[in-house]
Amino acid sequence: MSTRHRSSEEISINLTPMIDVVFLLVIFFMVGTKFSESESRIDVTVPSVGQMQSLAREPDERVVEVTREGEITLDGQLVTMEQLAATLQQQHAAYPGLKVAVRGDGASSFQQVAEVLHVVRSTGVEKLGLAARVEPGGGMRR
Repeated sequence: MSTRHRSSEEISINLTPMIDVVFLLVIFFMVGTKFSESESRIDVTVPSVGQMQSLAREPDERVVEVTREGEITLDGQLVTMEQLAATLQQQHAAYPGLKVAVRGDGASSFQQVAEVLHVVRSTGVEKLGLAARVEPGGGMRR
């Protein structure tokens, strides 16, 4: 039978590579902060460009509602036809891909909904939708 002879050496972790990496990171950040301080003191006149547009994402879909009483709301705020046209025209100028959904109450006059659709379309908005509720039966009511 062979017996295993245990070595008298103890297993240890060599920390030298880790210490080297930590020192390199410290040096990197020290040099980086020196550059940023010196760059902030440089007197540079930045060139100007034409009119800038916002880099923010486009706004969410706007919702225009026509209530049973004929009132018009834009995202829950009561507005007149003129205010609706001005607001949507301004937002369409800033965001050409503006989306608008028109929701009319089932008991309201379709004439009022048609007028709202015409006003929204006249502001230049091309992405226009009508919101409707689907009945659970899946068909039309009779």
